[in-house]
Amino acid sequence: MMDFIRDYLDLSIFGVLGLMSILAMAYTIERALHYRRVSVSNFEQLESLKLDLNKGLTMIATIGSNAPYVGLLGTVFGIMLTFYDIGQSGQIDTKAVMVGLALALKATALGLLVAIPTMVFYNALTARAESLLSEWKITHKREH
Repeated sequence: MMDFIRDYLDLSIFGVLGLMSILAMAYTIERALHYRRVSVSNFEQLESLKLDLNKGLTMIATIGSNAPYVGLLGTVFGIMLTFYDIGQSGQIDTKAVMVGLALALKATALGLLVAIPTMVFYNALTARAESLLSEWKITHKREH
């Protein structure tokens, strides 16, 4: 079992984080382009506009908030492998421990590299959505 984890840990964690980053970028680009095209005057009801503007934002937020945990999971498995190898060898090799721990931490770093820009994009999109909602309210207040 440990050999399987050792062989596929990086591939699995990096694959999941890679997929998460691709999805986050796709949703971000789609929302940004949509927000550029949306005309608040096309919406008669505020709730319809809210539904339209919020599509996809949950996925972006979910990716941004969970990417560090996926990276942390990779780090935990990497540390477990390092301790397992130490236990199997019966001796403590400081170099092997440090290298194992350093390699394990790369998963956390990658998780943060996915999460930070995703949350920046999410916040920017949320701010734009709020601006569009305010624009709708101002436009419809004048009409009534």
